[in-house]
Amino acid sequence: MAQHNELGRWGESQAAAFLEGKGYHVLHRDWKSGHRDLDIVAITPDGGTLVVAEVKTRRNTLFAEPSAAVDRRKIRSLTMAAHAYVQQHRVMLPIRFDIITVVAGETAQIEHIEDAFLPLPINR
Repeated sequence: MAQHNELGRWGESQAAAFLEGKGYHVLHRDWKSGHRDLDIVAITPDGGTLVVAEVKTRRNTLFAEPSAAVDRRKIRSLTMAAHAYVQQHRVMLPIRFDIITVVAGETAQIEHIEDAFLPLPINR
């Protein structure tokens, strides 16, 4: 496996553990719908919201903040994958889109951005 894939997988593990530590219930990691995927799907601690968390992992922030990688194209892809997830699992909860950034180091630096973006309309 390529080093960047290993780093990404490590970052997703760090993010999932972070969410679980805050009381979230992680339902799925790396859920796939065709060629689209959702990094983490979880339920908020109060059980009232489905959270789709996009995880961005970097070795450092010298080039750019990890969250800057979530652009309009990525948001559209996440919207479509979340729509498929809701349909397949018959989710009746409100949905929130979060970004979790993980910067590697002696200890991982984790930032959780709740309600990071709104989904884009799905054109049929």
